[in-house]
Amino acid sequence: MSDIQRAGTTPRYSDYTVHNGIVYCVEVPPMAGGDTATQTAALLTSLEALLNRAGSGKDRLLMATLYLVDIDDYDAVNALWDAWVPPGTAPARACVEVGRLADAGWKVEIAVQAATA
Repeated sequence: MSDIQRAGTTPRYSDYTVHNGIVYCVEVPPMAGGDTATQTAALLTSLEALLNRAGSGKDRLLMATLYLVDIDDYDAVNALWDAWVPPGTAPARACVEVGRLADAGWKVEIAVQAATA
């Protein structure tokens, strides 16, 4: 029996995995249209639900990596991120510009690790 828990597993990915009290997940926008701020807001809503389903929460984030197609969207994404993360619980974080994401319409993708509750 594995000590790794997986949810929403497909042949290619799982919605999240949990090992040794750490949740690992990646979230992408639920839609390919709209601007980066619209995609980020929707992504953060779905990421919060995913963390909760995994037995964690946005206040339990340990590390986050944000991938932006256009680094000029950094300030707009940060405004949403800063309002989303509870005060005093900001994780370690990286933000990088990438040439493109798996869906040509996506403008942002976020990978996180979080402690379970």
